[in-house]
Amino acid sequence: MRITRATCCVLVLTGCAVGLAAQDAARPRARDLGLAPGVFAPGPFNAITDVAGVTVGHATLIEGDSVRTGVTVVVPHAGNVFQDKVPGAVFVGNAFGKLAGSTQVEELGTIETPIALTNTLGVGAAMDGLVRWTLDQPGNQNVRSVNALVGETNDGGLNDIRGQHVRPQHVLAALKTAAAGAVAEGSVGAGTGTQAFGWKGGIGTASRRLTPGQGGYTVGVLVQSNFGGVLTMGGAPVGQLLGRYAYQPRPEKPEFGDGSCMIVVATDAPIDARDLGRLAARAVFGLARTGSSYSNGSGDFAIAFSTATDLRTRFGAAAPQARTLLPTDGVSPLFQAALEATEEAVYNSLLKATSVKSRWGEAEALPIERVREILARYPRP
Repeated sequence: MRITRATCCVLVLTGCAVGLAAQDAARPRARDLGLAPGVFAPGPFNAITDVAGVTVGHATLIEGDSVRTGVTVVVPHAGNVFQDKVPGAVFVGNAFGKLAGSTQVEELGTIETPIALTNTLGVGAAMDGLVRWTLDQPGNQNVRSVNALVGETNDGGLNDIRGQHVRPQHVLAALKTAAAGAVAEGSVGAGTGTQAFGWKGGIGTASRRLTPGQGGYTVGVLVQSNFGGVLTMGGAPVGQLLGRYAYQPRPEKPEFGDGSCMIVVATDAPIDARDLGRLAARAVFGLARTGSSYSNGSGDFAIAFSTATDLRTRFGAAAPQARTLLPTDGVSPLFQAALEATEEAVYNSLLKATSVKSRWGEAEALPIERVREILARYPRP
């Protein structure tokens, strides 16, 4: 059956798996535990949707004892994204992964579809879904080329990834439910089957708002966490104290080092592709604050875009266009905001995630009370 929720999540559930998706309401976000990284305040939802016009949708696939996967979409604005392309850029921290459509973004500095995240073997289906959605938009009747932008992480430890259960219609379902406001986090959408730092990972989001003197701009981040390392939260060595971390001295322990992370960064600041690439880099750098190993087997990618309306590229336009750009000396506060929001988004992805079990394996949710006890021993300002 399919259930549509006000939190922008479409669930495709069968059999006894229904209970897996309905447990996250009681789990805290980072700020509920006193984790508030950095110096900037968040937006009202502390989510990527605090950037005006940005919406997020999920399609979560939970079927029987084998399917634990899904799709998450980020839509840059409410109009026709193909006709009014947003400036965008990508940054690759480690390229052990797939970011379909990234070469055209690098070449032209624009993004012309929503951004979809899914599992490694679902990239093709997600591209098909984005293409279908774009071709069906009013005004696109003569469009003959679409650069769909799709990122992935590998959820094969919990999901029947070889079954390729993600279909184009799941992307369409996620797009149909995409909305502003609070964003469902944890074991939903593209984060349904992911793992991070030896625990259940998932979707997480956060935002930062600059002061009026710094432009008042907003930076929002959404992550699909599926990577490894030595989990650090607010400076506390949580992974070590919980006994789960990469490269433990005991050989019988799993490594917890490999994996991937997809990061989407949105801002309303008027910056072009060059500085968006620099902003995306700071998001990848922000993973280091959480203890990422950036291992050989980790695909660490960030996609950044600006919603500034006068920086959009109208399809087919050839005349000169007046643009307002933030000078490079003004972008440093945005970099700080991206670092902070990325760190908090990763924490939220772990804290909101629920335990997931399938025939392929089991991922335990981060134990909240033990984390709370550890954080109490490492006070923050």
